[in-house]
Amino acid sequence: MLLLCKEVDAIAERAKKYQPKPKITYKMIQEYVEKKYGFKVHIAYIAEVKMFLGLTMYGEPNTVEELIHPRKHPPKEKVEAITDAIKYFEVI
Repeated sequence: MLLLCKEVDAIAERAKKYQPKPKITYKMIQEYVEKKYGFKVHIAYIAEVKMFLGLTMYGEPNTVEELIHPRKHPPKEKVEAITDAIKYFEVI
């Protein structure tokens, strides 16, 4: 019984110390890229890189099934910058 209490106490102590990672926003990625690389990236580019990497995407209430204007793919340097930002924030 005493061993069980110690195990429960150890679990409770770890639970108190646990801090979930903050949610990384597109704005945080944009600010990181602008500060480090000196150029801005569009949120559509960030979304495309996240999809390419297989990261979780959340549905937005204002998304549409078919785009009015075709989407341009991000240039290689912007893909690399966004990927670096995603690694910096430890998403991947």
